[in-house]
Amino acid sequence: MHAGWLADRRDVAREQGNKVIARNRRARHDYAIEDVFEAGIALTGTEVKSLRVGKAAIAEAYADTRGGEIWLLNSNIPEYLQASRFNHAPKRPRKLLLHRREIEKLIGAVERQGMTLVPLKLYFNDKGRAKIELALARGKKLHDKRETEKRRSWERERGRLLRQKG
Repeated sequence: MHAGWLADRRDVAREQGNKVIARNRRARHDYAIEDVFEAGIALTGTEVKSLRVGKAAIAEAYADTRGGEIWLLNSNIPEYLQASRFNHAPKRPRKLLLHRREIEKLIGAVERQGMTLVPLKLYFNDKGRAKIELALARGKKLHDKRETEKRRSWERERGRLLRQKG
């Protein structure tokens, strides 16, 4: 291993000053991403402490509309061990903080166009606030997934061939 390897890993972990806690890697495979929004999350103190330790899972999470608000459902933030009886429920619904116009746009797209709200990554921004990258997406069919895989495979193969020639 060369010395630059560790620096490369740090760059991946901190994208533009953001400390990434969790990613949803299946989202880009299962959904066609239309638009991406950044939202704040209403958290309790023990949830923030658990996130600072770096523990969370958003792979099975999704966002839904309830009463004119957007909620993050099925995300798992494990209990903070040192909190004793003041702990939070790990899979509780969490309110997402967005501007009114963004909320109306998202609600309209979900209700009228049948789109889905999928979390892409959970991170702390440069000010230390917990944020979630939320995507407005449309589910891919099996043939769309196969087409994407073929295109990706061909791009890899083309790159190999060009490197061998050049």
